[in-house]
Amino acid sequence: MHPSKTPHPLTAKDIAGEALYLAGGGRALLLQIAHPSVGRGVVEHSDFANRMMERLHATMTYVYASVYATPEEFAVVRRSVNRAHAPVRAEATPDQPAYNAYDPDLQLWVAATLYETMTGLYDRVLGPLADDDAERLYHEFTAIGSALQVPVESWPADRSSFARYWDEMLTVLRPTDDTRQVARQILYPRAIPLWMRALFPGARLVTAGLLPDQVRRDFGLPWNDRASRRFERWMRWAAAVYPRIPASWRHRPKDVYMDRLRKQVVADRVDAGASQRTAGDPSTNTGAGAGAD
Repeated sequence: MHPSKTPHPLTAKDIAGEALYLAGGGRALLLQIAHPSVGRGVVEHSDFANRMMERLHATMTYVYASVYATPEEFAVVRRSVNRAHAPVRAEATPDQPAYNAYDPDLQLWVAATLYETMTGLYDRVLGPLADDDAERLYHEFTAIGSALQVPVESWPADRSSFARYWDEMLTVLRPTDDTRQVARQILYPRAIPLWMRALFPGARLVTAGLLPDQVRRDFGLPWNDRASRRFERWMRWAAAVYPRIPASWRHRPKDVYMDRLRKQVVADRVDAGASQRTAGDPSTNTGAGAGAD
């Protein structure tokens, strides 16, 4: 059944699991790193050239877990992200802005790129949401954003306010030579399976086509009338074919990532139990008093 025709009000769980959003991953990433502070942090702390797949898995696990995980499952993801974010900070220099992975304004921008990319693709491929569904889902996603460490009060109050925030943020985006190099690593990855490389010409077209015109120009991405026509044909094809794919197939990536997370939770639980048993076993106690007569 088409998500917008479900007999109950749409929730985030109805729409967040679509594999379609993987097509927007490059767009969201480039919008994120176009922000001067986010871009500097990524340049100095991320390695897309050699760890592309690792970063993809971590990002998709975090996004899916924020919607579908239990509190125990999400705690595992949050600990991993917090460990990665802890060193991501630096003071401003004469020619570069400060950054901090825990800065709520920067976190809001990252979350906003995910929300705006997801809803934009949904509207173009699966059909526009009714206004009441769209508004309710926006508020639901702002609540989900708190799991992404973005306080609810940091989000614009409603979709109209979000649209104004979005337009204002586009005016502050400034890709640099360094972030343009990162963009190239994202769009022309080396450390990926061979079968994925065959998909990247299409991925580069879709990424460029989904970006706002000025951001695309600032990144120096090639674009002309022929590319625009190819992109529009791709979008029409996706709108004709994707909704007809069975939902179980469309949600398969989400299921794979969540299954992997749940196995990790079980493994962590087993490890924690083993550690507790070891700590409580006198025969393994190697403290200063062990063996004293």
